[in-house]
Amino acid sequence: MASFLTSLKPFPLSLPDFLGKGDMEISSSQNGSIMWFFRDKGFDDKSIHEMFKKCKRLEGVHRDRASENWAYLRTIGIQDRKIPSIVTKCPKILALGLNEKIVPMVQCLATLGTKPGEVASAIAKFPHILSHSVEEKLCPLLAFFQALGVPEQQLGKVILVNPRLISYSIESKLTQIVDFLASLGLTREGMIGKVLLKHPFIMGYSVDKRLRPTSEFLKLVGLTGQDLQKVAMNFPEVFCRDANKILSPNVAYLKRRGFEDGQIAALVTGYPPILIKSIKNSLEPRIRFLVEVMRRDMNDVVNYPDFFRCGLKKTLELRQKLLEQRKIECSLSEMLDCNQKKFLLKFNLIERPT
Repeated sequence: MASFLTSLKPFPLSLPDFLGKGDMEISSSQNGSIMWFFRDKGFDDKSIHEMFKKCKRLEGVHRDRASENWAYLRTIGIQDRKIPSIVTKCPKILALGLNEKIVPMVQCLATLGTKPGEVASAIAKFPHILSHSVEEKLCPLLAFFQALGVPEQQLGKVILVNPRLISYSIESKLTQIVDFLASLGLTREGMIGKVLLKHPFIMGYSVDKRLRPTSEFLKLVGLTGQDLQKVAMNFPEVFCRDANKILSPNVAYLKRRGFEDGQIAALVTGYPPILIKSIKNSLEPRIRFLVEVMRRDMNDVVNYPDFFRCGLKKTLELRQKLLEQRKIECSLSEMLDCNQKKFLLKFNLIERPT
């Protein structure tokens, strides 16, 4: 964290009538100024009203500050067409001190980014990140993630992919998620950090309302404690799905297709996303192809669950056609557990390089 910290371095309508009774009184000069600013930017009365309801501080903001902050958003790579949406989501941006608040946060985020446009993209996703304090929120958050084993050079991947993280309390929110992951047997010094890197959004879910119920459902499906660890490490997004709305219908579908409980547990353990894939667009077409075109037994996919990872047209259909033309028989793993070039070489479908 020391190296990170050292890298940081500045209307025609009257507003009272427009806002309604009971709102804060402000000077008429500021009324007209900020109202005309919004009108010049193309906002309609309804949008302006909603922004004033969200942020009372707008009532005291002069046009010059709003214009300066708006212009700064353009300079950091945010497209003109996106700025109105950003301001609508977080009108407070126009009231913040540019050099006191916005610029320091942008500079900090820039030190975390590794690709052009990452900071602009993060702000567009969650504009409120600019209203948080570097010292009070961002730095403690980065230190928290480093303590979990997230390498300093990869902290940006966590924050910039899910900038909403800065709004969560470390004590009452994030620590609960870490405790839950630790209860699955994941160590706090490395393994949990890898989970965060794979799917930063897991930190936004409720332990009691989502993560724990989903883990209990996976146990009912037949996954062991060690299986749950593998799911968390390799496909943490599965824990983020609603067990009743997403996972349960997929399990019911697999049962309708004739898979027994033990086979379903093997499928889920081998390829957990089978529980969150679309039945109509993913599972059904692949199983139909397996049975009707490939003429294989359903147990074949139990032995090789990664079958469901493969693209239907670009991989399954193409390779099956080539094998049929040569009348070659093989297992699913022999057919699919390699890239296209190795597949062609393995079955002598192209000449080997001399």
